[in-house]
Amino acid sequence: MPPASLISCNAGSTPVLNSTSLKTTKSFNFNSTPHFSLREGPNGVAFSLDNNKKWPIVTTAASRTKRLAKSLYNCNETCRTSPFTTVAATGGGGSSVSELDDNVRKILQAVLWVAEGVYVFWLFLLPYAPGDPVWAISSETINSLIGLSLNFFLILPLINSVGIHLMEAPVLHPMSEGLFNFVIGWTFMFAPLLFTDRKRDRYTGSLDILWGLQMFLTNTFLIPYMAIRLNEANRDSAARKTSQLGIIMTNGAPVVGLIGALVCLLSTLWALYGRGDGNFGDLRERWEFLLSYLRSERLAYAFIWDICLYIIFQPWLIGDNLQNIQKDKIGLVNYLRFVPVVGLVAYCLCLNLDEEM
Repeated sequence: MPPASLISCNAGSTPVLNSTSLKTTKSFNFNSTPHFSLREGPNGVAFSLDNNKKWPIVTTAASRTKRLAKSLYNCNETCRTSPFTTVAATGGGGSSVSELDDNVRKILQAVLWVAEGVYVFWLFLLPYAPGDPVWAISSETINSLIGLSLNFFLILPLINSVGIHLMEAPVLHPMSEGLFNFVIGWTFMFAPLLFTDRKRDRYTGSLDILWGLQMFLTNTFLIPYMAIRLNEANRDSAARKTSQLGIIMTNGAPVVGLIGALVCLLSTLWALYGRGDGNFGDLRERWEFLLSYLRSERLAYAFIWDICLYIIFQPWLIGDNLQNIQKDKIGLVNYLRFVPVVGLVAYCLCLNLDEEM
């Protein structure tokens, strides 16, 4: 169907719909003022008020253009006294956060920076949260961290369980191992999303280092990134070249998604049923241990914060990058992005590699 256009009309006449090209600018004149102009752009149709300010309307369909004409025709009195608000769309995913009103953007940035301060001070420095702060960390907590790190992605415990004992896995409670690896597996899948984020150039640091630090300190570094990416775009800056790690993580996004999904699933099952011969109790006893663990260990308590923040950041980032998804999968990913872990798996599996390569 050819794109529709609108021809000029006054307040006393009815807008006429014409299925021709929009290359020629057509105008609406409501008793001379204000003056509206429609103009075709690379992303659809744009209209302006008194040739002063333009608002994008991402649509070229005849039905939507007709609705636009009707809306403009009926807003004669309203548009004389009311300012217009920018409306932006993103690849089927609704309004993008960074394209909201500038004041809202600044408020969001302020909230994120405050959240970063609270996160660092409350979880690392202040003695009021459960467990020990960094400056008073106990040797028991250090040993637990080392053991959890050695059991990264549950590789050693699983190898030992099938009779391979080249290196013995530290024996920790399966609930603590499951929680640790669940969060790390979820963090692992953020790599393709960060390296394909359309606003990544607003962050001038190394994305390789950012993601590497996120793997170990999670939201300590992701929160600042979320704030920095809300900065206004610098039109003079050149697009940053993707690093070798970024290329690997982007081109291998489906593999990253499958690995992350497998780790999160195994971590959940391990927490519930792992080390069944180790006298760690049944499901009720394991649940009681988890509650006690969260109330006594700073690391476990911090992981709950990380999960809550990931539940917010995952749909936010995916929603801003739906244009990176295969066109026939956008609707599915847009729906699944609100499901913890699953949405990020869907993004990795449905990433349009032809566009990113």
